Amino acid sequence: MQKNTLPRIITSLLENDMYKFSMGQAIYHQFSDYKTTWSFKCRNDDVFFTPQMVDEIKEQVKLYCQLRFTEDELEYLNKIRWIKGSYVDFLRLWQPRFADFNISTDAPCGLSIETKGTWLNTSMYEIPTLAIVNEVYFKYQYNYQELIDDFEQRLNEKISSLVSGKFQLSNFSEFGLRRRLSAQAQEMAIEKLKVENFPYSHFVGTSNVYLAKKCNVIPVGTMAHEWIMCVGQGNHKHNPAYSNWYAQDAWVKEYGVLNGTVLTDAITTDCFLRDFQLTYATLFSGVRHDSGDPFIWGEKLLEHYKKLGIDAKNKTLLFSDSLDFVRADKLYRYFRDKAKVAFGIGTYISNDTKVPPLNIVMKTTACNGMDVAKISDVDGKGMCKNPDYVHYLKRCIDWRMKNDH
Repeated sequence: MQKNTLPRIITSLLENDMYKFSMGQAIYHQFSDYKTTWSFKCRNDDVFFTPQMVDEIKEQVKLYCQLRFTEDELEYLNKIRWIKGSYVDFLRLWQPRFADFNISTDAPCGLSIETKGTWLNTSMYEIPTLAIVNEVYFKYQYNYQELIDDFEQRLNEKISSLVSGKFQLSNFSEFGLRRRLSAQAQEMAIEKLKVENFPYSHFVGTSNVYLAKKCNVIPVGTMAHEWIMCVGQGNHKHNPAYSNWYAQDAWVKEYGVLNGTVLTDAITTDCFLRDFQLTYATLFSGVRHDSGDPFIWGEKLLEHYKKLGIDAKNKTLLFSDSLDFVRADKLYRYFRDKAKVAFGIGTYISNDTKVPPLNIVMKTTACNGMDVAKISDVDGKGMCKNPDYVHYLKRCIDWRMKNDH
């Protein structure tokens, strides 16, 4: 059997997005018995993973599963304001299980990955797995040195455009761990961004907790779609059209007014707004956009805050959907006098080279033995193995929108 030819890609269990720890703590305290299935999908039509790549990915996942949190890492987590000692103690004992993974060549793109197990475990696997797949693919498929040189040149040009004031981004963070070219590329981007002074932009930090610690910037992230999908749809007693209410209720139970950016598009933003009433709209410090037209979305949220009598200038509109500096600049100029504006920018910072980035995802496809689905504000972002369940969920949402005022 072939042994891995690349050095260890994931070098620390902190090498995960911050929202995995935010959700992980709430899962640990409230949903520790939930079980989930996650499925990998490559959305690029022209990408194929060779058997050698798949072997390497498998070996890299095994290496990841050998990692443990160090006391130094746990102490770092413990100092984050909303992280509780009970969760840190759990992480002291926690380890990834290779037995939860099923990795094979059985897919049109040549790579199939499925993880099954407790939500506590499987939630933590998504981001490191995608980071491994990316780095293996680009290092096997291309001349990596050429790519990293190209990446650095483009990065320097981006930074120059911020230094010159060409683009105004206000507060922005790097969100690119899952789709990065490599660990080297992501660290380079953060190190270069953090030392510059931009006249109209402020680099806040990164979603990558390991690099936030290493580079001394802020770890950024609250919740992902899985939170709303599993909390709202993982209990068969719940009407899934009320997923956002259950998800917000559980989040506030865990965090109160801390750690409060809520995602709006798990089952459409229009349905979300039915549950985002005065209490939650007051408690949550902001909202995150991840699909659909961002200008229409922003106006919708501003109108909603106004209707509730809340001054939107005290709330944050966080944009995180396929952003580059041009789009972010336009959004900032449009909304800056109406609300606080922030950006989470991923692939454009962590994997911009002469070759197209991979469009790969791992999504929850089942929770507690039942299908779960995302119905975002634009078609094509969902991923559910059962079309009948998607129709059922849409019918639930339609009924609610027509009858529940």
